[in-house]
Amino acid sequence: MEFFEVVDKRRSIRAFTNKPVEPERLQAILEAANRAPSAGNLQAYEIYVVTRRVTLRALADASLGQEFVAHAPIALVFCAHPARSSGKYGRRGESLYSIQDGTIACAHAHLAATALGLASVWVGAFDENAVRKALGLGDDLLPVAILPIGHPGERAEATTRRPLAGLAHYIL
Repeated sequence: MEFFEVVDKRRSIRAFTNKPVEPERLQAILEAANRAPSAGNLQAYEIYVVTRRVTLRALADASLGQEFVAHAPIALVFCAHPARSSGKYGRRGESLYSIQDGTIACAHAHLAATALGLASVWVGAFDENAVRKALGLGDDLLPVAILPIGHPGERAEATTRRPLAGLAHYIL
């Protein structure tokens, strides 16, 4: 799929079939995330690949009851790793760049899933401490996004977007 077609076709899909995600598709998604730009090329984030049903259930509970998380065959959890960035960038690296690094990696994974004909949805509403507990993480990592991925179990229509005239501001 051509890039702008991928962007146009991307939808937030919250229903998945029982069909597992093929390992080569998962690998391609992870490689796309790995190619995301990051501050100073430090890649101040970690990706947790979750397929264990009990952990997916815990992530759904941590996600304020968003049940579709538990029904996805895979969820990728993107965590900022502030210490990887703070050595070079100090407080700004810790509080901003590491979070940006993790979220842009998630965006790459989200678009890669679409390009591969898979469904996904960005989950940002969750209790970060409950996510840490579900994954056995320490306080050194900050969960920033959960991306359930699977074969689509529903079709979603395009949502309306803000007009560019009210969104893009030109400083000439």
